[in-house]
Amino acid sequence: RVLAEAGTFTDACTGILRALGEVLGWEWAALWVVDAAAGVLRCTDVWSAPSSAFPAFEAASRGRAFPPGVGLPGRVWASREPAWITDVVVDDNFPRSPIALREGLHTGIGFPFVVAGAIVGVMEFFGREVREPDPALLDMLATVGSQVGLFLERKRADDAVRESEARKSAILEAALDSIVTIDAEGRVTEFNPAAERTFGYRRADAIGREMAELIVPPALRERHRAGLGRFLRDGTGPVIGRRLEMPAMRADGSEFPVEIAIMRIASAGPPMFTGYLRDITERKRAEEERNRLLAREREAREQAESANQAKDDFLATVSHELRTPLTPILSWAGMLRRRTLDAPTTARALEAIERNARVQKQLVEDLLDISRIITGRMHLDARPVELAPVVEAAIEAVSPAAEARSVRLETALDPQPSVVLGDADRLQQVAWNLLSNAIKFTPEGGRVDVRLARRGAHIELSVADTGRGIAADLLPHVFERFWQADTISTRRHGGLGLGLAIVRHLVELHGGSVAVESPGAGRGTTFRVTLPRLAARARDAAAERVEPDAGGDAGAYPRLDGLRVLVVDDEPDTAEMLRTLLAECGAEVRMALSAAEALRIVDGWTPSVLLSDIAMPDQDGYALIERIRALDPARGGRVPAIALTAYARNEDRVKATAAGFQVHLPKPVEPAELLAAVARLAARS
Repeated sequence: RVLAEAGTFTDACTGILRALGEVLGWEWAALWVVDAAAGVLRCTDVWSAPSSAFPAFEAASRGRAFPPGVGLPGRVWASREPAWITDVVVDDNFPRSPIALREGLHTGIGFPFVVAGAIVGVMEFFGREVREPDPALLDMLATVGSQVGLFLERKRADDAVRESEARKSAILEAALDSIVTIDAEGRVTEFNPAAERTFGYRRADAIGREMAELIVPPALRERHRAGLGRFLRDGTGPVIGRRLEMPAMRADGSEFPVEIAIMRIASAGPPMFTGYLRDITERKRAEEERNRLLAREREAREQAESANQAKDDFLATVSHELRTPLTPILSWAGMLRRRTLDAPTTARALEAIERNARVQKQLVEDLLDISRIITGRMHLDARPVELAPVVEAAIEAVSPAAEARSVRLETALDPQPSVVLGDADRLQQVAWNLLSNAIKFTPEGGRVDVRLARRGAHIELSVADTGRGIAADLLPHVFERFWQADTISTRRHGGLGLGLAIVRHLVELHGGSVAVESPGAGRGTTFRVTLPRLAARARDAAAERVEPDAGGDAGAYPRLDGLRVLVVDDEPDTAEMLRTLLAECGAEVRMALSAAEALRIVDGWTPSVLLSDIAMPDQDGYALIERIRALDPARGGRVPAIALTAYARNEDRVKATAAGFQVHLPKPVEPAELLAAVARLAARS
């Protein structure tokens, strides 16, 4: 919007400094423009947040010039890419660091903007906090830089079109470049020097010849003759006295666009007509270039908006996926510290803590892996690896998950040596990700087939499932970062949508390829990984794996004797933890793993308090509370309700209370806080 509303380059840059500073929460920003003659960057504009002032830093910036490679602006200029300095105070290549320290500035970022392949300027932003690098934000800023460059190119194209129009307007009323006069028979009587240059005929060769044969393309000649005849008969003609654009023809037969105005010459004798013609080839090219740049700018803007939305969605998903396993971990740990649970419940609690800690560990590892991929820091410990044991280790690791879902694992591993040059841990990660993905999307009683076979100079690992399959229009997106088929609050499966993107990158680092096939929704999916086989002589390979560990906290719990609490959460660990926690405090608890099950319970049992998750399959917490509030008060329509959810943004709280929940508690929540909220709601009701 800033670019669309800007009239000049300065307006655009001032608006972008302010908009990015405000939206992204920076305190100070500056624009540096290339001084081509001096070969340095100079500060031409600054912005600071309304509540902030950095006079010494601003003065130091305005009074300084940076050559390529020096300081943050020079570093961006030299590298032609965005740069992130976590703390400018301790950066060796930041000449303004003493002043930044004095005025409390720490993290700095900068990005370039490019016009016609050359960097023309750099924007830099600073904040008081120390912020770790954000690859998604750097990608977005690179896109903004591209848009600024396209804006400048479009301005140049606009200026070219305006210049062409100004020249045309100045001379159109008198004469265009070429002047051709014809008589009533359509024969040329005047052909000026500009017409000679434009059309390629000498005046002597043009005089006396029919104009239609000289400069009118064959396809238009009959129309020209018919129009001339009509004007001679009744004095009417659609082209007389008007300015038109049409094709004309040169002596060599080539066609080109002209602007033409035809006027009748008043005379006592037979009518004469003069045509004023101008070659508008360059103007048309400028218009086409302008339209092309506008289209590119529009596409870049749409891509930036899409990238920004994808980033917001991803951050919301990360928040949800990290908070969800924390709820049972913290709550079970709190109950364990009180030492009031019996032995079987204690064992269940420890299992839940360990299981959810492993889930969190995997999420963090996926995030770190994708960060390494984005920044190009993913490296392999490559050596000869026998692939079959690696795949067997991955199968063993996922077997408990398969058994829990009653999914059969069928394996057929080629007994011949299958040695590749690679990193055993990363190859096991590839196999584990594919197997975990297949098990996750295969229904109970389904099957996952794992095959390892030699294919000429390559080895192929295939993982095929009998699960939900993938629609044809979604297949091209399967290996994209952060992509998931289910992206709204009713999605069935957790995760960040990074596993398959990591698989593709790891396979390609090994010189291989990965492909996906699916006959369609509900018909299963097959992933095929192809890796180059190592010569038989290099056969000493082994792969080992290590396992991780877990930990918790507590507070004073209120008594809930006589309270009837309905717990609704599609995560069994969370639901069981909540049931146990509430029951330990004396409440009568019913547990539902879906909105539909909760509605069935309410039909015959009216709770004192409803405690519900938001993100659940089929019907989410918003749909549940809507159905509850539609009930008669005597049947639970006014039951006090708590939304216990990993969607923890302010807009999520507003949405929950607007939907009918009295309290919004973000996961993870301390047990004492949760129990206090239940007690308060029950007392209020």
